[in-house]
Amino acid sequence: MAAETDPAPAGGAEPEQDAPSFSGGAKILSIGIASTGLFTFAYFSVASHVLGDDALGGVNLLWTILFITISVIYRPVEQLLSRSIATRRAQGHEGAHPLRDAARIQAAFASAFVLVAFFFKGTLVDAFDGRDALFWVLVTAALAYAASYFARGYFAGHQWFALYGGLVFFESVARFCFPVAVAVGITSGQTAVALGIAAAPLASLLVIPIAVRRYGGRGDGDAAATPVDRAAGAAREGATFAGAVAVVQLAEQTLLNAGPLFAPKGAMFAVVFGAFLITRSPLQLFQSIQTSLLPHLAGLEATEGSAAFHQAIRTTVLAIAAFAGAVALGLLAVGPFAMDLLYPVEGSYGRVGLAVIGLAMGLHLTAGTLNQAALARGQAGHAALAWAVSALLFVGWMAAALVDDALVRAEVGYAGATGLLSLALLGIYRAGAPAVVAPPLADPPPLVD
Repeated sequence: MAAETDPAPAGGAEPEQDAPSFSGGAKILSIGIASTGLFTFAYFSVASHVLGDDALGGVNLLWTILFITISVIYRPVEQLLSRSIATRRAQGHEGAHPLRDAARIQAAFASAFVLVAFFFKGTLVDAFDGRDALFWVLVTAALAYAASYFARGYFAGHQWFALYGGLVFFESVARFCFPVAVAVGITSGQTAVALGIAAAPLASLLVIPIAVRRYGGRGDGDAAATPVDRAAGAAREGATFAGAVAVVQLAEQTLLNAGPLFAPKGAMFAVVFGAFLITRSPLQLFQSIQTSLLPHLAGLEATEGSAAFHQAIRTTVLAIAAFAGAVALGLLAVGPFAMDLLYPVEGSYGRVGLAVIGLAMGLHLTAGTLNQAALARGQAGHAALAWAVSALLFVGWMAAALVDDALVRAEVGYAGATGLLSLALLGIYRAGAPAVVAPPLADPPPLVD
């Protein structure tokens, strides 16, 4: 446990009163991240109209590799910062949050990525059909996202949700501008479209000067000028937490990408990738709730108690159930038509299969919510094990090829894996709930001889 000797805010200042609640923060983030999901889908939609199948496949592969990478190596530090800063703020410490360990972990992850990327440069360029430019887009984007995800964690921990939403909004709009430029004839080709993937995280950093101007006097200030006592093992605890979250993120990306990656290259890959876009956009939308949920739950765990904690989880899960049900019904009604219009590729979609993916997306979101509860309670290791087992089962199912049709196999496997994952995390959630202690019985009346 961290030492309790951290100094109070200078001058006896009270904690910030303008930080939004969980509900308010989720609403603010929903605007930015809902727009992000729409612009992300629009990026691929416009790209599918201006590029041929082979060129589009290269951009899809670049995106898949990038987002597996950055989610696994950078999201853990975002979650670590969010949880640790929110917990300290709930305990009354508004400044001098220790950031050095998180920065070192992020720098180590980024350095490891660069070394691995250049070691396998030949393999990656071959996977991109010899297009060296796509390799450099991958490296540039991955390094820029290191700073972007660090900022996300810092914003989330302070509950500066408008800035967080602005960051991801700038990112998605910048990316979308590149295929639009190709569509209107300003530029042309696969490289021009792919450059948007590298420009996006750089554009997102434009939010940082806004944060400095708005909160420069109320953030951490000069952390070095205000000593923070840290218990022995705090750095190890942070690294362990980040490692467990990295496993979770790797497993989540496996659930999202094993379906397309096990599909035959070409038209079928594009079809399965398109079907799984149904899950990506809502996952980005509900990331707003999950992002505001972790610091909220960490604060409740530190100060309030189990009743408010359970209420936050219950409200989120009910909202997810309603949303997933509506998505599944919509896909049953117009799913194939909408996919052919928005993401035209050689191949077809079945409305039942699309609805199954919609319901599985709901299970995935539920698992993400229960995962935030586990992280807030210090159960990151148990959650990581549940995610890893579910992901391995999905990969085994796809590799076994018991169903010939790659799309149907991916739909069934994804639904089964997310269902098992949700049940496992529900078990962890219930096991981690504080025991309800019955009130003491009244003293018995004295015996009368």
